[in-house]
Amino acid sequence: MKCKTAAEYCDMSESAFVKEVTIGRLPGSVLVGGREHWDQHALDAAINRIAGVDTMPDYRRKLYERHAQA
Repeated sequence: MKCKTAAEYCDMSESAFVKEVTIGRLPGSVLVGGREHWDQHALDAAINRIAGVDTMPDYRRKLYERHAQA
């Protein structure tokens, strides 16, 4: 998605979105067809990380718990 759409997806102004990308809280763009585009899944992961939502898959969490107890 283009910058304007990505900003709207994040419920932000375009300038606030660009600022968050610049400081590294949100992911940068990828070039597709010579234009910048943002990946929806990368935005979701970044927002979840900022919000403190656990995004670790169950299989990885179980593996981590098993090895942490050893």
